[in-house]
Amino acid sequence: MMPPIDISHVILETDRLILRPFKQGDLNDFFAYASVPGVGEMAGWPHHESIETTQQILDMFIEHKNVFAIVHKKDDRVIGSFGFHDTWANYDEAYKDKKICEIGYVLSKSYWGRGLMPEAVKAAVEYGFREMNLDYIGVCHFTDNLQSKRVIEKSGFSPVSTGVFHAKQLNRDFEEIRYLMPRPSSGEKKNS
Repeated sequence: MMPPIDISHVILETDRLILRPFKQGDLNDFFAYASVPGVGEMAGWPHHESIETTQQILDMFIEHKNVFAIVHKKDDRVIGSFGFHDTWANYDEAYKDKKICEIGYVLSKSYWGRGLMPEAVKAAVEYGFREMNLDYIGVCHFTDNLQSKRVIEKSGFSPVSTGVFHAKQLNRDFEEIRYLMPRPSSGEKKNS
């Protein structure tokens, strides 16, 4: 079951990144990475062709309170997004009584290959289990998105199935590999 999500007052920090709620002042940084061809397409959405499109998505992120801005500390710029979303697993009978969210992320092409996304995933996964009390965290990647596959495998997710994702905005179906990570049972969960 999909739990309620509100990250509007949450800040997560890693060695090189800050994950925080989006704000209106992020518009230009958001457009800078979301307008690059190939970035959004790897996640199922077309790159932004106008700043007005970016503004609409930014407003949605702020309103829905489920997507973090990824800020690169050294450059003090928003370089990506990281969200908690509904997942296919919430509609699978095997997981019907479990609290599950799926993570999704996008990173500026200029920052690919630096190991930044595994840092963000680690911080968000810890938050999801510790503060959101999730039973599982899911993630998917399109079969041809090898960069995301590496991030997911480095982060400790296990593949559980394949499926098809229909990207409405691209009017295209993508074969995807679906992963789940169960809550650690080693007593790492903290009650606060």
